[in-house]
Amino acid sequence: MPAECPAPPPADLLAARVRDPYPYFAWLRRHAPAHVERRPGRPAVWQVSRYEDVRALLADPRLSKDPGRVDGYVPGPAGLNRHLVHADPPDHTRLRALVNTAFVPRRIALLKPFITEAAHRLLDRVENSAHIDVIADFAAPLTFRMICAILGVPQHLDNTGTRDTLMATIAPDKSTDQGRAERDLHDLLDALIAGKRSGQESGGVDLLGALVRAGDQSGAMSEEELRSTAYLLLLVGHDTTMNLIGNGMLALLHHPAETERLTAPQAEPGFVAGAVEELLRYDSPVRDATFRCAGESIHLHGQTIRAGEIVSLLIGSANRDGRRFADPDRLDLARTPGDHLAFGYGPHFCIGAALARLEGAVAFPLLLERLGPVQLAKPADELPWRPARVMRGLAALPLVRR
Repeated sequence: MPAECPAPPPADLLAARVRDPYPYFAWLRRHAPAHVERRPGRPAVWQVSRYEDVRALLADPRLSKDPGRVDGYVPGPAGLNRHLVHADPPDHTRLRALVNTAFVPRRIALLKPFITEAAHRLLDRVENSAHIDVIADFAAPLTFRMICAILGVPQHLDNTGTRDTLMATIAPDKSTDQGRAERDLHDLLDALIAGKRSGQESGGVDLLGALVRAGDQSGAMSEEELRSTAYLLLLVGHDTTMNLIGNGMLALLHHPAETERLTAPQAEPGFVAGAVEELLRYDSPVRDATFRCAGESIHLHGQTIRAGEIVSLLIGSANRDGRRFADPDRLDLARTPGDHLAFGYGPHFCIGAALARLEGAVAFPLLLERLGPVQLAKPADELPWRPARVMRGLAALPLVRR
């Protein structure tokens, strides 16, 4: 493979990357499995698209998670980036150990009745509505409620305003005052932490309270790490699963035969769990793996990724790689895609994977049962996708009952 791609990716594929990245990913896998983008005044970004390469590099210690290694790179809201997603060992090991216990599968499984009750209540609200937005009416409030319950966010802050404050810094529109959005987010997180220090009780898991106590009593976390970790958990515990539900419902609407398999009376819990895995593979809620850069030179497909250059591991592309998955662009709920990379791989495997899987297993059958026959309220190519850096998710999924 030559040192640089012999020709740039086709302009139409580049233009459609937010709405439909899969043709672009297929082009990369075939023509430029290690493709570099160089722009004046910006760090070089390498896009790695094949399953084998993405999986190997997700666990490769030569890649660093520390954004400070890349001059001029801004990873997220100021003062909220000292968390486990942006840390190498030993800091990553220490921070992950502090939050691990709240997300072990056996503890998450105990939340199923709570998730089911919350899902039913949300669907009760739209039971007589002709028009439903799966994101605004269901996926967003359900997933935010669950992560708030785990963190111990008090009920008066488990609302749309708090959710909007969190999301305003992720994919802001042109009217967003970014400075104000970040100040509001800092104020929210500081209020949550101050509430825990004042003895505010929320019952349940109360992971945030446990983190505050660990930091105050043993010095296990700095104040910036505490605030950053609270931000990270609120975000990924909500955003990833919201995308899973939205993307998955859109895929099911496009594949009515597969939907019938999921709603069949004989569909066992094991089939539903497998269907969630296939939906995760088919249209992954995380399109690109979180930040990584080369800590040393890495040779890949005849090219050299230099130390300090950003490496974007394209999870969405890897999960559609025909070298690993047969007929990868076909949704097959009976497939056994347990080795998809939607939650990453290696030391940084998504800490909220068990929660996302459980919420998906509850949400999809209930949505299909309670909503009944529905169709898109607008053409699929007019649906709004959020232009986020890492995630792939719909801003809205409007449906109309038939």
